[in-house]
Amino acid sequence: MSALAVIGGTGVDRLGGLDIVTRHAVDTPFGEPSQVVQEGRLGDTTIFFLHRHGSPRAIPPHRVNYRANLWALQQLGATHIIGINAVGGIAPSMPPGRLVIPDQVIDYTWGREHTYDTGESGELMHIDFTEPYDAALRNAVLEAADRGDIACARAGVHGVTQGPRLETAAEIRRMASDGCDVVGMTGMPEASLARELGVAYASICMVVNAAAGLDDKPLTLDMMRATLEREADVVASLVEGLCRSSRWAD
Repeated sequence: MSALAVIGGTGVDRLGGLDIVTRHAVDTPFGEPSQVVQEGRLGDTTIFFLHRHGSPRAIPPHRVNYRANLWALQQLGATHIIGINAVGGIAPSMPPGRLVIPDQVIDYTWGREHTYDTGESGELMHIDFTEPYDAALRNAVLEAADRGDIACARAGVHGVTQGPRLETAAEIRRMASDGCDVVGMTGMPEASLARELGVAYASICMVVNAAAGLDDKPLTLDMMRATLEREADVVASLVEGLCRSSRWAD
């Protein structure tokens, strides 16, 4: 039986319209998840919701226990996961306020627990990561955007940096040269861990600022929060439209 989970990011610490039924504190072999997992209903769909950065504490991106988060959701029965990410725009087509459904990722992170493969099984976990996001789930998100008349970029390369600091202008120029359209800090190893677990995974990125060196204005948290507040409602509407459809489970 299919079940959908949503991982909220910065600015999305709850899911609008979710009628919470219960909460799960899940023990995992990899430690504690970021917080207890909420289970609720949106229409006829059971949804699990987990805030990546925790609440009320704020876990920085490089300290998120991605392995525990993904493991907990799968143990609860999640077969499909939507990750919501706040990002900076690199490509000219990715201004603040833009939603992006990425189709590719470049991982610049280091030192994170990137895999469930401890070597104890005797078999190497060489997953196919050619297409890092599940095609069917991405298409379901795009169809939900079309039905809700929600504008979004239908593809893009998500560059993931270590954080928690923002990037230098030179780093952004390098990422642009590499082909990145947006830059964030939480998309990996979340996507690859989902693939290791056999869980379908897709991302919804909210562009909350122009990346370093691409705007005359200094980057401030207040500016990012203002955009986040506006876009969080749009993302919630998109996720609700997705949840109320059965297409994500196809």
